[in-house]
Amino acid sequence: MFVFKDKIEFENRKNDCLTIGELLVDLIASDEHDDANTYQQFFGGSPANIAMNMKRLGASPLIASSVGRDRLGDYLINHMAQNGICTKLIQRVECPTSLVLLNKSTGTPLPIFYRNADYQLIYSEALEQEIIASKIIHFSCWSISRYPARSTVEKAIQVARNNNVLVCFDPNYHQMLWQNGENGPQYIKDIIGQVDIIKPSEDDAERIFGQDTPANQIDKFLNLGAKLVILTLGKDGLIVSNGNKSLKFESLATEVADTTGAGDAFWSGFYTAIIKGYPIIDAVALGSTTSAYKLKHVGAVVNLPRLENLKDIYSL
Repeated sequence: MFVFKDKIEFENRKNDCLTIGELLVDLIASDEHDDANTYQQFFGGSPANIAMNMKRLGASPLIASSVGRDRLGDYLINHMAQNGICTKLIQRVECPTSLVLLNKSTGTPLPIFYRNADYQLIYSEALEQEIIASKIIHFSCWSISRYPARSTVEKAIQVARNNNVLVCFDPNYHQMLWQNGENGPQYIKDIIGQVDIIKPSEDDAERIFGQDTPANQIDKFLNLGAKLVILTLGKDGLIVSNGNKSLKFESLATEVADTTGAGDAFWSGFYTAIIKGYPIIDAVALGSTTSAYKLKHVGAVVNLPRLENLKDIYSL
């Protein structure tokens, strides 16, 4: 069991966190109207956002992903390299780089997905070596929604569990990501028992289980085998539970320009904090702090300060 006041002890490994999944382009509208005709190109993909944010916060992340042999793939790889993140696990494939179309939003963003290269990620010896050299692996619903990436993640989880690597899952379920006729929520339920930490949003929980109270939703994740559940509630903050005790955290957001990537920012702050030796309860607060800072800016990846400076800004 995870104890809120305890630190998570990690073995001395070179990768603080290995994120596995989508690297793509976010096209975000200039306003919140459905008929917007001006879009700006942003670096995107939840695992990639987390890696970028963690690097800026002062951690050592790595990403395994797949992009096309096109100018958008070049843009994404170059952007990561320019920000000091190793790109050796980013595979190039003969498919267009994936895109997500978004309206700028101060609520839950409503994406339109154009998927090609992101789910072509295949397992490799190089990936296995980096899993074993990591403290944490992270994945989301994107990479488990289609083959061959699903097989890659399943193998990665197995290797991580066999090598004392923390396994974390963002259950950001969208039905449109899955093949017609496939029961995505059931697959997610089946995989939760292999996960240590899971962070659903209230919307994620409703898509997977149906409507219910936050407390009941948390119990469903715990009963399926998750060891620590962090349920985010938008403007109402979040609840974290270890199955024995639950704590409520109020939102720290004072200004909301765009919600795209707010959950990724939380993961980034939380991971960086537990890696740096903060107790879980403080890491949750620092995850909330990172998310609040990101909400002031448009786009999923913003110019974050290092974690220690962010802590001072919010007087934590």
